[in-house]
Amino acid sequence: MGYLTTAEVAERYRTAESTVRYWRQTGKGPRGIKIGKRVLYAEAELLRYEQNLAQGRDEWGLAV
Repeated sequence: MGYLTTAEVAERYRTAESTVRYWRQTGKGPRGIKIGKRVLYAEAELLRYEQNLAQGRDEWGLAV
């Protein structure tokens, strides 16, 4: 399983790193895990998040 940094997630979603950090602080977007001082995002978590959005669900899998 691979992990991405905040910068890599921002690049993947074509947004700013500050936006990814905001998503994490508000509980929206893919869930990150903090390891030491770094926040990393599992590729599987990004796929789960993307699938929920593609199916018309919010970031937690609930229908919107």
